[in-house]
Amino acid sequence: MTYTYQYARPAMSVDIVVFGLDDQDLKVMLIERDLPPFEGQWALPGGFLEMDETLDEAARRELCEETGLKDIFLEQLYTFSAVDRDPRERVVTVAYYALVNLEDHHVQASSDARNAAWFALGDLPALAFDHQQILDVAHQRLQGKVRYQPIGFELLPDRFTLRQLQHLYEVILDRELDKRNFRKKVLAMEIVKETKEIEKDVAHRAARLYRFDKRTYDRLTKQGFNFEI
Repeated sequence: MTYTYQYARPAMSVDIVVFGLDDQDLKVMLIERDLPPFEGQWALPGGFLEMDETLDEAARRELCEETGLKDIFLEQLYTFSAVDRDPRERVVTVAYYALVNLEDHHVQASSDARNAAWFALGDLPALAFDHQQILDVAHQRLQGKVRYQPIGFELLPDRFTLRQLQHLYEVILDRELDKRNFRKKVLAMEIVKETKEIEKDVAHRAARLYRFDKRTYDRLTKQGFNFEI
């Protein structure tokens, strides 16, 4: 039996805030829209949900289609449903945020994106739709969650220095951290392991490289360990 409904059905979309980190800034990846509305303006990657896919599948598909990014950390953020958020029709969007290591992931615009590029979070162009609001919420979520879950390691290469790790937290939390206390606290957690490798091709004195030990983190978490920076 076929059912019909009297209620109007709004369109559903997904939008993704992709964060990256370099030696200077926390960055966000934007696409230049190639279609109206807001043609030629910068926006978050995203698009409409198809009838045969889940929201997570749609987010990963749109991210790959518009930027070439795939196999990255992706987590659902929030639902935005302002009545006038899209001039085309009634559109409810489910936002996600993603974390990538810039060295391992290179963006390439495709689909309905004219261009794709990284922008420093403190130097953004005007964004289409309500994407500035979405970005602000994602940044707040990242600032909060990075303190009690080790998601920040997603922004680093597999092998990193303690200097890079401290820089990550200072940039995201927007405050300086005491070098000695930070390193003492991080190493005491036993989830950051020293390797036998050192930095290569650097102008300064080469530093020891470390890695995040997820297996140890998972084991300690089952025992009641609380990650906190």
